[in-house]
Amino acid sequence: MEWQQAIKGFKSYLKLEKSLSKNSIEAYSRDIDKLKQFAMQQMLDPEKITLQQLRQFLTWVAELGMIPSSQARILSGIKAFYKYLLAEDEIKADPSELLESPKIRRKLPDTLSKEEIDKLIAAIDLSRPDGQRNKAMLEVLYSCGLRVSELTELKISNLYLEIDFIKVLGKGSKERLVPIGSHAIKALQIWLNEVRVHIPIKKGEEDYVFLNRRGAHLSRIFVFMVIKQLAEQIGLKKKISPHTFRHSFATHLIEGGADLRAVQEMLGHESITTTEIYTHLDRNYLKSTIIQFHPRS
Repeated sequence: MEWQQAIKGFKSYLKLEKSLSKNSIEAYSRDIDKLKQFAMQQMLDPEKITLQQLRQFLTWVAELGMIPSSQARILSGIKAFYKYLLAEDEIKADPSELLESPKIRRKLPDTLSKEEIDKLIAAIDLSRPDGQRNKAMLEVLYSCGLRVSELTELKISNLYLEIDFIKVLGKGSKERLVPIGSHAIKALQIWLNEVRVHIPIKKGEEDYVFLNRRGAHLSRIFVFMVIKQLAEQIGLKKKISPHTFRHSFATHLIEGGADLRAVQEMLGHESITTTEIYTHLDRNYLKSTIIQFHPRS
């Protein structure tokens, strides 16, 4: 099997069978393209590569200066690629099965305190029509722990405010129900009922919750810019993004004693280990938990 054919088939597999997003598919494709470059130097087709050669490839990647987290992502792509080839009977054994992941030191995400979130929201100019929208956006980000793409893709038809829930379309087109708090509901209702109703909406954009002044749904970059400007306005020194609200949502829940499985469900994490990072954020919280619950404390 030639590389071009293998990569084309792999992309179709990721799209149709794994339901990955366009960005994820492109990221995997770029990683396999690096493997192709390495293999072509030795005139090797995909099915001819051995475990030893894959180890050499990872060494080559490391020598290019890639950080461990990038190396781990490439390894994940390789394993998915060979899983696909095995499923298609292009190979009889998976050479990537015994590949070991590089040691990664996980960087703890930045978070905002409750006071900092209050200051950011209070800095919004509510006398402007876009101010009501921006307040609703930030309230929903923090109340529901959404990814920025989940916020920009949020639909009116997926709001169940009468029962305090919203339906979110997450990674891999997976839907989940997330509770929404009273502050976010109130801000949403003001935006929807008092401001959005006066915007001329573009055809096909009618169901999106958050619109720009031209009646089209917002871009991810636009949300980044709104938050960056508010941070500058209040003199916040932290480097923050929409994702910081998601981190803060999870951290504040766990610090308040929320069940880890419940937080995992609300964040839409496939694995509990992804959610567990938030248990390492606050040493004082961990210390107080030990003191409160350990029988010998």
